[in-house]
Amino acid sequence: MWGGIECTLNRVDDRYVNQCEKNGHNQRPGDLALFHGLGIQKLRYPCLWELVAPKDLDHCDWSYLDERLGLLRDLGQEIIAGLLHHGSGPLYTSLIDPDFPTKLATYARLFASRYPWVTDYTPINEINTTARFSVLYGHWYPHLKDQTMFVRSLLLQCRGTILAMREIRAVNPQARLIQTDDLGKCQSTDELHYQRDFENERRWLAWDLLCGKVTPSHALYAWFLKSKIDPRELVWFEENAFPPDVIGVNHYQLSNRYLDERLELFPSWSHGGNGRDLYADVGAVDTGMAEPVDIDIILRETWERYHLPIAVTECHARGRREAQMRWLDEVWKTCQSLRSESITIEAVTAWSLLGTYDWHNLCTNCELFYESGVFDLRNAGRIPQETGASKMVRALATTGEFQAPILGSPGVWKTGRRIVFNAQPGQQSSLEHNSSVRPVLITGASGTLGRAFARTCGARNIKYQLMSRSELELTDLPSIKATIQVLRPWAIINAAGYVRVDAAEKDYEDCYQTNVVGAVNLAYVCREHGISLVNFSSDLVFDGTAISPLGESAPVGPLNNYGKSKAACEEQVLEINPSSLMIRTSAFFGPWDEHNFVTQTLRTLAKKSEVHAPSDQIVSPTYVPDLTNETLDLLIDGECGIIHLVNVGEVSWEEFAWKAVNYAPESLRLDPFLIRGVETDRLGQTQMPRRSSLTSERQQRLPSLEDALARYFMDVEVSLKNHQEQEL
Repeated sequence: MWGGIECTLNRVDDRYVNQCEKNGHNQRPGDLALFHGLGIQKLRYPCLWELVAPKDLDHCDWSYLDERLGLLRDLGQEIIAGLLHHGSGPLYTSLIDPDFPTKLATYARLFASRYPWVTDYTPINEINTTARFSVLYGHWYPHLKDQTMFVRSLLLQCRGTILAMREIRAVNPQARLIQTDDLGKCQSTDELHYQRDFENERRWLAWDLLCGKVTPSHALYAWFLKSKIDPRELVWFEENAFPPDVIGVNHYQLSNRYLDERLELFPSWSHGGNGRDLYADVGAVDTGMAEPVDIDIILRETWERYHLPIAVTECHARGRREAQMRWLDEVWKTCQSLRSESITIEAVTAWSLLGTYDWHNLCTNCELFYESGVFDLRNAGRIPQETGASKMVRALATTGEFQAPILGSPGVWKTGRRIVFNAQPGQQSSLEHNSSVRPVLITGASGTLGRAFARTCGARNIKYQLMSRSELELTDLPSIKATIQVLRPWAIINAAGYVRVDAAEKDYEDCYQTNVVGAVNLAYVCREHGISLVNFSSDLVFDGTAISPLGESAPVGPLNNYGKSKAACEEQVLEINPSSLMIRTSAFFGPWDEHNFVTQTLRTLAKKSEVHAPSDQIVSPTYVPDLTNETLDLLIDGECGIIHLVNVGEVSWEEFAWKAVNYAPESLRLDPFLIRGVETDRLGQTQMPRRSSLTSERQQRLPSLEDALARYFMDVEVSLKNHQEQEL
């Protein structure tokens, strides 16, 4: 097992976009001990030319690398040094600079001379991909869309790699070239078979050039000549062939592409062409028109073409926690199977140890859109937090095996739920599970939260059993035990609860039985059977006197019976079962129920009626899809104790109504001046805290309230469309 951090340092115009600045790694030398603690054999580590010699090669600043590589050496951590990672070099060069190869080789010699103990190198990460993104598609510097210059860039990078490795081996004859590139397979309609076949040859070009395979018999030799390449340049690669010691395959779900000339079936952003035909280019995993090619086939093709050792040098999946773990599990088991057939697979690399930033826009804008990785940075100090993926990597690195209930079901990419384009009604509805897979038991089938968790588990292909009070009476301990024996859940999400705040003042016994006794019974049973447990508490455990949002350590002081029941639940459940997870949250709103504040406000305003909302109660609204998704991630990560989950921001209910209208489509023609702010005392409510807004001292996982409101309206539209399709 190897590991790596997403360390792209790409250039957009004259601005460098640095992943290690965004993720804070450059300011946290302590990360290195965390990485080493995973037990990984090798760490792909950025030793980037742009940072060491930004002005010229005569004035290098090695201080950062001296510190970091010194720490790694002291730890005994082997590294793979990356000299360029989606970069084009410092300002004094570029991917189309004729002197690029010699300049890179000079930096490589300087690096190897200073750190002669480093043995493994990737001088340029993803040569082919970097050339495509920079010189063919124009995303990164030098922002060209020119096929001839694309080929020129490809040759310059490959020449630079060979010259760099020569310099490195002059210092360390044992140095190895681990040459990485993104590798998938292209599929298409019959109409575009010629483009598909071309792209399936083009994907190998960097490795082919390094291996001296681009001879007159090569499938794309004539294409090189058509691109104004002098045949003598190709002969140079034959005569100076430098086959990689390891072929590094970076394979993602979107590595496999699908081409389709029927533009009307696909969004405009996917439309492109080759000068002969116009077509959409999308991830094969996202379309119902093709079954994506498995990594087993990709690796077999690589072996048959080169018969060189292979490593999966980036193994990372988009999506939630279980998607990342299922993807790693699939790749790991595939590689183990191939090794049993005497195919030389050296390693699998857990990529994105710290997650990624802004890859949704190909690192062209700084939006700080974060996807977590093996560690999660979404906490107040941006300190890498262990996840379920961390535990998995450590187990695979040390024992070669890892088991978890979440791995029993296939990844969404193996199901109909993966389909984004060309989906037919019902095509995304099926769940796929092995019958022996243990489910998540969800209580509260009649409530907003229980139904939301069922929906979210379905979308993530997590097997679940949703149960109502008539099916499972939580105040009946024998009933719970019997249910557990039959269902064998690995986790219980207790979404049942007494939620009528005003009624609880007169009916505290029923409120207490549901919110406390039922939760305590689950705590006992889960402790006894080793089952993970999630319970939900509320911002109403606080007295409202705080002058700023409250963290987990703030003292509780409920003002009403509902709040008292939740405070008692927290205390007793965590005393009985300290490994339980207790989520405090507030002010639900979401696209899937009719009774939340936002939906009711919009409906009332649509009728041209007034909305009366408290102006003196400050809360932190919580978007239900965010709440359910992040709770599941925390559950998979094995988190415990009290955690606050709310969208970032605090508003009065009156301000919340105004914000909702502000984000609503103009077509609704809602009048915000029908919103009337009212003091709580005039509403006749139970005593409520005036300020119960929450923040988290542990993990601030949810995005802003504004972000959530924008997605609310998109999700409502999707939900309505799906409902209409089902009726049809």
